[in-house]
This record gives sequence, structure tokens and C-alpha cells, in this order.
Amino acid sequence: MISVIFDLDGTLVDSEPNYYESGRLTLERHGVPDFTWAQHSRYIGIGTLETLEVLRQRYALTAPVEQLLAEQNAACLELARARTEAFPEMRKFVERLHAEGVPMAVASGSSREAIDAVLAGTGLAALLTTVVSAEEVPHGKPAPDVFLEAARRLGADPADCLVMEDAAPGAEAAHAAGMACVAIPYVAETADDPAFATAALPLRAGHAEFSADVAHDWLTARRTA
Repeated sequence: MISVIFDLDGTLVDSEPNYYESGRLTLERHGVPDFTWAQHSRYIGIGTLETLEVLRQRYALTAPVEQLLAEQNAACLELARARTEAFPEMRKFVERLHAEGVPMAVASGSSREAIDAVLAGTGLAALLTTVVSAEEVPHGKPAPDVFLEAARRLGADPADCLVMEDAAPGAEAAHAAGMACVAIPYVAETADDPAFATAALPLRAGHAEFSADVAHDWLTARRTA
């Protein structure tokens, strides 16, 4: 049986605005004004800790990365509880797979606290009970660790896992884990990234192109092939 592993941010839920705003506020607090969405978009798909390590060096911040992470996580949690929405077609897809008993997991670069808050707030927590945060593995995406750990917890062979991903680092991680990938680019400009070239199902237009029915039919054909 094929198991399905979902990235969270930008794939299951439209939470990237929360990460941008929490990051912008954190940087502003430490003397970096005018951090733009375009700048943020370069780090979509990379774990929060890894992103902050890069930004700390780039802007010569003196605060320890652990402090920056705690500040951003606190701001992000507040936003997540208040306004995160699941993509409607993705919710339908999850509900359909759950009804059929398909093993599913969430594997994300976010903190476990943030993941749990988002899943609870969107009502997906009851459907997606296997969760892996980058905090729980040695390396975040584009390393394959979170996906391999998700497969381990599901009791699944990586070769029998399908990853749903919106970002190039995640698609790269899926490939490194030996898993097939459905690529749903959150940032349209990244659709031509080489990391998406190996996707089993590339949806270049992202969520505008994603359909629960089409994805389910495609997965069913793959399972019976």
C-alpha cells in the first residue's frame, strides 16, 4: 500500500504569510527593517532554524539563533491559531484518503508546537496523527531525514511513500529519501527549479491546478499499476 506524506506549510495549509510576518517582526525587533516577501520567498521550504541561521549571518545579528527562533515561533504560533486556513482541495484529498484508510503523515520543517497548533486550528489533527518536525531529526530539508522518519513511524518502505510538496528543498528531500513526489509549487517562479524535474506528478500552476479528484484518481492508478 502507498503511504502519503504531506509537507505542511504551503502544501496542506496556506501558512507562509504567517511565517513571513513572524519573521519580519522578529528581524524588525533586531534592527532589520523592511524585510520583504520577495526576500522571504527565497527560504520557503527550508526549516525555520536553518533560515534564521542564514539570516543571522547575513544581517550580522548579535542575538543567539535560539533566541531568534523562540521569538519567531511565539509570533508564528499566535498567528497560526488565529488565521491559518487549509487549502480546500487538499482538505478534501486528506479526508478521502482517511476514509479509505490510507496511511498518512505530516513531515515539516516547522516546530512541533507550530505544527500541532496549525493542525488543531484547521481541524486536520484528527485525520493526520503521525507528525514529524525537523526538530526531531538531525537535519531539515533538503536532507531526507523528516521523510524517512515519517516512513519509519508509518511502518512503510520509503519506496512505497508518496510525498506532497510545494517547495524545491522538499522535493529534493523526497528524491533523496527514495520517494515519489507530487510537486505543487507555492511560488510560481520556482516551478522550473531542477528539484521539481524528478516529480512523479508536477503541477506547475500549484494549488490553482491541484484537484482532490484528479489527485485521487492518479494515486489510485499508481496503487493498482
